[in-house]
Amino acid sequence: MIRIALGLVLGSILMVSGVSAEKTVLSQDETAIRKAIDSYVGTYNRGDASAAASHWSRQGSYLTQTGEYAKGPDKIRPALEKFFSENKGIQVKAAPFDVQRQSADRATAKGFATFQRPGEENDEVLFAATYVKEKGAWKLLAVKEEESSVPLDTIAKLGELEWLIGDWVDQDENASVETTFRWAKDYAFINGTFRVTVGDQVDLEGTQVIGWDPAAKKIRSWIFDSKAGVGEGEWSREANRWTVNVKSVLGNGQKASSINIYTYLDPNSFTWQSVSRAVDGELLPDSDEVTVVREIAKKAQAKSGK
Repeated sequence: MIRIALGLVLGSILMVSGVSAEKTVLSQDETAIRKAIDSYVGTYNRGDASAAASHWSRQGSYLTQTGEYAKGPDKIRPALEKFFSENKGIQVKAAPFDVQRQSADRATAKGFATFQRPGEENDEVLFAATYVKEKGAWKLLAVKEEESSVPLDTIAKLGELEWLIGDWVDQDENASVETTFRWAKDYAFINGTFRVTVGDQVDLEGTQVIGWDPAAKKIRSWIFDSKAGVGEGEWSREANRWTVNVKSVLGNGQKASSINIYTYLDPNSFTWQSVSRAVDGELLPDSDEVTVVREIAKKAQAKSGK
């Protein structure tokens, strides 16, 4: 049963986000793409041009740093051989933080990469890699690199919450909480919206922003609701469990606080519970622990009758 009491939904909702039910299939592709990236990085760091070229699709187009263009594995291999011979010992670390499938055989992986050359400063870039599926395997079609306007450390820290991106729902026979999270431009923040519906009436809605505080070295979040409530959260992590200390001011001026706990279960679900709740110093009971699922997963369950 969803409990909505004394406007503390402000704290309750803080950071309820989503992972989708189609992700049963989608997560298999995402896992395969992430493995393909790791494999390519391994061949790159070994300077193995033949193995690296085999990761490219038949229509793959490779643009070298000197502006040379090569298409297809047979042409990409000699281009890579030349690059590796001119850049002895080059190493790369890649961290994909957003993998999205556009169709059954096409996907895009975005992330950041750090290139290390002996005796030189590291070169950090954002990358967007387009993948296509050929004979059941994900192959590179194109890679675009650009400098980031946002510090890569910020993106890396927020990337730990990448699993929240999407549409989520917590629902029972009386009420529902729907939450959506999206990356802001250049991955500077995570933007969220939420809506609480009781019966057939919208009881509360609002927006929230999650960002990395580079001075305090912490993830922080801010929330604003339709009942003029405002709140701020401070995040900490232990393994797959996130704890958010929330301080808020309700629309009537009362001060509220809570500790919200998010435990990642799998790409389609996480649990949420709010404890140590208080309004103007008056303690309230802890909420029940609920399981939040991706909206598409919820619809798939309803369709299957399970």
